[in-house]
Amino acid sequence: MASKDPVPAASALSERPSRAEAESAIRTLLRWAGDDPDREGLLDTPARVARAYEEFFAGYSKDPVEILSTTFSEVEGYDEMVVLTNIRFESHCEHHMAPIIGKAHVAYLPDRRVVGISKLARLVDIFAKRLQIQEKMTVQIADTLQQVLLPKGVAVVIEASHECMTTRGIHKPGTSLVTSRMLGAFRDDPSTRREFMSIISQKHGE
Repeated sequence: MASKDPVPAASALSERPSRAEAESAIRTLLRWAGDDPDREGLLDTPARVARAYEEFFAGYSKDPVEILSTTFSEVEGYDEMVVLTNIRFESHCEHHMAPIIGKAHVAYLPDRRVVGISKLARLVDIFAKRLQIQEKMTVQIADTLQQVLLPKGVAVVIEASHECMTTRGIHKPGTSLVTSRMLGAFRDDPSTRREFMSIISQKHGE
């Protein structure tokens, strides 16, 4: 069953530090790393990093439920699955703030209502542009779709490379983490689940 509140509000947003405070913190990190934030090459780095963080973590200021609020019911009786594959995303792990780069495959089995396909990609981006772990992101995408569209089923598969594992720590490049969440018909009906997985496999073979 979908969570009643899969998208908790980011309460910290109401207490965000100022831009000046953020840039000061970045200067501190530069000093801690062993460099001089006052040298020519680093003078504008705090401002650049702050702007980059606004882009990296833009998902905190967007409401995923609102993104899916506009739906279409005139579908001429269409009741087969809707699948959007290979949705590329860039995120950051909440443990080391290292990049997570991958792709998501999202499907749902409509029950009278469908949503514009670009909204599926935007939904992935909203959750990706937050500090994440892949397992949580997979659940958030699936549960939000289930909560808002009330379809007969939802399926989400995410494949990603984690640079917290490839560029530090164990240093194992070339690895990929795969997570999935199946709800409704995709969990209960093996043939529906197989059809979805077959579509993903075919896309990999192209």
